[in-house]
Amino acid sequence: MLIYKIFRRPEWDAFRAAGTTTGAPIDVADGYIHFSTAAQVAETAAKHFGTESDLVLLALNTDTLGDALKWEASRGGALFPHLYRPLHLSDVIWDKSLPLGLSGHIFPEGVW
Repeated sequence: MLIYKIFRRPEWDAFRAAGTTTGAPIDVADGYIHFSTAAQVAETAAKHFGTESDLVLLALNTDTLGDALKWEASRGGALFPHLYRPLHLSDVIWDKSLPLGLSGHIFPEGVW
């Protein structure tokens, strides 16, 4: 199953340069890296990045993240994937720009 992570461009650039990350500031503060499923990612983008345009969407496979990936209740009781270890560049299947259009973020074809 694919799950998704949204980074601001500078966060993504720093991740690529280092090869590993503990996430965005909210991830570091919470002690785990926040992800969304395909069904959740549009709401995540709207809620946390509503006016931001220079974003990067990452796709990761849950099968490769091991036991450090936990499914925990969050918004409205829905289960969200949370990673309790640093994220490695080798975990990323693909990265794509996530621009802001007139009616919200424009997701790559095939995300849902």
